[in-house]
Amino acid sequence: MGRKVHPLGFRLGVIRDWQAKWYADTHYAEFLQEDLKLRQAIRSKYADAAISLVEIDRQAKEITVTIHTARPGIVIGRGGQRVDELSSHLEKLIGKRVRLNIQEIRQPELDANLVARTIAEQIQRRIAYRRAMKQSIFRTIQAGAKGIRVSCAGRLGDAEIARRQTMHQGQVPLHTIRADIDYGFTEARTTLGRIGVKVWIYKGEILPEPKELEVEEMPVELAAVKSAEAEPITAVEPEAKPAEPIAVEAAEAVAEVKAEEKPVTKRRRKVAVTTELEEKPEAPAVAKAAEAVAEVKAEKKPAKPARKRSKKAVAAKDTTSEAEATLTEKEEKDATT
Repeated sequence: MGRKVHPLGFRLGVIRDWQAKWYADTHYAEFLQEDLKLRQAIRSKYADAAISLVEIDRQAKEITVTIHTARPGIVIGRGGQRVDELSSHLEKLIGKRVRLNIQEIRQPELDANLVARTIAEQIQRRIAYRRAMKQSIFRTIQAGAKGIRVSCAGRLGDAEIARRQTMHQGQVPLHTIRADIDYGFTEARTTLGRIGVKVWIYKGEILPEPKELEVEEMPVELAAVKSAEAEPITAVEPEAKPAEPIAVEAAEAVAEVKAEEKPVTKRRRKVAVTTELEEKPEAPAVAKAAEAVAEVKAEKKPAKPARKRSKKAVAAKDTTSEAEATLTEKEEKDATT
């Protein structure tokens, strides 16, 4: 993927602010040179003060310089003596009025520039680069970071061929813009050449604060008028007249009678209906009509035709009749003899 985008410049205007706050139309190059001189002078004079960041803010007649350091005592000095010396030195350097602000860094283990500076100093003191990287990673994670990545490039371990060594722990989401990632870079000057040290530290996500709705303040009289206008006008209902005593007594008697009556269930209703139907006598006209209809149906029924006998049945009947005739003749002969 080639080279990576600078993590601080990628998040400018979203969760990070510019290190120099000023606008110049025609004197841009002049102001930029002044900023570079101020930063170089401060870092060179206080190289051992663990300075991480220098912010510059320009007003009409003066320049405000804010120094973020982990050792404010070195910068301030006894009674602020060194601050006065530094401010006078910077005023002579650029020829303008300079005001200094010193801010202490509470947790230097979570500052990427300071972590990179400590690793570079250890490499310059001939300490093994792997050990320096592991110690810095351990301290940063112990301080509360969610992730860290350290990269060293150069002639590591007095090797003849330069190479790059990277170590990381936790997560470092470089593509997430709301992720608070601090980045630092420095160089270790050794007898065999320079070794570059890069550090990325992930501290967590910075979410936007919820916007509060602005409520306009109104005078009390105007608010009362608006509330009165907003209330809807409802119709006034007439008062209910008390019921007459006679009607009330009659209603109570009807309610008592209804309460005494047992509710008729579905089964009881069916039995009552069937008994009523059985008890009702049929009308004479209906009975006569039913009889007439029955007679007509009986007349209309056709008589069943005689079943046709088969040839076998007819032949069997004829044989039986002949056998009976021969028997009768024999009996008659016997009787005569």
